[in-house]
Amino acid sequence: MLSKKTKYAINALIYIAKRKDQQPVMSSEISKKQNIPKKFLERILLDLKQAEILDSKRGRHGGYFLSKSTDQINLAEVMRLFDGAIAFLPCVTHDYYEPCEECQYEEQCGIRHAFMELKHMTVKFLKRCTLKDILTREYLLS
Repeated sequence: MLSKKTKYAINALIYIAKRKDQQPVMSSEISKKQNIPKKFLERILLDLKQAEILDSKRGRHGGYFLSKSTDQINLAEVMRLFDGAIAFLPCVTHDYYEPCEECQYEEQCGIRHAFMELKHMTVKFLKRCTLKDILTREYLLS
């Protein structure tokens, strides 16, 4: 499951993307319109800025805006930022690898290989699924 932090991040990014032709969007507006606790959202927006997914402008007409186009921001990038590894088992992750306690022969483990294949398919899909795709899906469904 997605963490609330990741879900809120995706919702905030979509909200900002829908207003890309307008001025930067203030965190208070995003918080109110997306029903995200303001303090929690501010930390999420800061993390997105540090990851160079968002940028911000200070001042009276300040706020947040996308630092990349909507087709360059994918779900895998956002999920990894907030939730870490995209895998069901720690033995199939790359950056967060941990061996399973009960596994004696990892290379011959059928469970590991099945979940490795699932992880590869999931990551491939999430990398293809961009903010632009999400916006297109919303448009087609409305």
